[in-house]
Amino acid sequence: MTLKPGSDAMATRVPKALGEVFLSAIGAGGVVVRAPGRVNLIGEHTDYNDGLAMPAAIDMATWVALQPRDDLKLSIRSVTLKQHSLVDLGPPLAPAHDWSDYVVGVAWALQQAGVALPGASLTLFSELPLGAGLASSAALEVGVALALMTAAGVVMEPLAVARLCQQAENEFVGARCGLLDQIAITQGRRGHALLLDCRSFALAPLMLPDSMRFVMCNSMVTHTHTTGGFNRRREECEMAVELLRARLPDLRSLRDLAWSDFEALQSYLPEPLGQRVRHVLSENVRVTEMALALPEHDSRTIGRCMAESHASLRDLYQVSTPELDWLVEFASRQPGVIGARMMGGGFGGCTIALVEAAEVEQFSASIRDEYARTTGWVADVFVSEPSDGAVTLTEPW
Repeated sequence: MTLKPGSDAMATRVPKALGEVFLSAIGAGGVVVRAPGRVNLIGEHTDYNDGLAMPAAIDMATWVALQPRDDLKLSIRSVTLKQHSLVDLGPPLAPAHDWSDYVVGVAWALQQAGVALPGASLTLFSELPLGAGLASSAALEVGVALALMTAAGVVMEPLAVARLCQQAENEFVGARCGLLDQIAITQGRRGHALLLDCRSFALAPLMLPDSMRFVMCNSMVTHTHTTGGFNRRREECEMAVELLRARLPDLRSLRDLAWSDFEALQSYLPEPLGQRVRHVLSENVRVTEMALALPEHDSRTIGRCMAESHASLRDLYQVSTPELDWLVEFASRQPGVIGARMMGGGFGGCTIALVEAAEVEQFSASIRDEYARTTGWVADVFVSEPSDGAVTLTEPW
């Protein structure tokens, strides 16, 4: 979509919190990009194991405004963090080990791909809570990539954009994420979840009932994926594949492992590797079951799959927290809730509940009030619907 400066559509689409910041950024050669966050209905920690997942883009987003510069510098201003960084695009780019790495890493990946980047001033604003499991970092990466590509006169297919952003996060930032977030953000479809094959990257849209809403409850326990548990879980899966490959030479990833082979060979896997494998195999089965249940509005199966997914992430993959467990247990007992589970990489962040629209207001108030009474923390509660993927709202003219 292309919108010209001063249009009513642009004024209504850009968040009010930005005021004139973004509108003034739209000058000759300027560009504004909206990159949504994402939820994952089911299929957690399967993406980097070539498995199955079910993400959806949401109607909360990160916004990136770009104005061209006459020099070879990248000026980065975060309205959300109230911080500024200035980077020279001439010398080889290197991590600063702070928030700016997610932006500079995208510039680095574009340069690695042979894109000659012009100087640019970027203004960033996010409606997404940071560290809550709604893919705020991937949304930032995609938004920056599309803005810089537009300024450089480069066009890429959505999957290529997703891969480039993954490269930035893997190799520059140091978080070994899969492609789930970036694919959902670049290829989201309004009113639908996406059945995603993380090996072939084939997508099948799954229409969601009009009456269903996503309700995300932020536990207020923040996480980071650049160090610690997330990278360790991926390493454990890779270690399991290496051990099993001694007896199954054609094994490429856990996606290739049959249940029968796992049952026969699990004694060769020291714990917790066996637990990690059992989660991944069972989670792929649950994604398939839920993909069949959604079009049929089979609430019983949807709820069971989500409950089993949470229990597996808690007990086998060990990435939940007491706060996430509390939120899921409480949600599962409320009227109108179809299913609930923790979401994202874990170690904090959000839960997701699928809730009938008529019960959303009461559910949101109840879980917020009871969580505050029980923990002393006021949880942020966000209600969303499935959204289209990232879009460039203005282009150079």
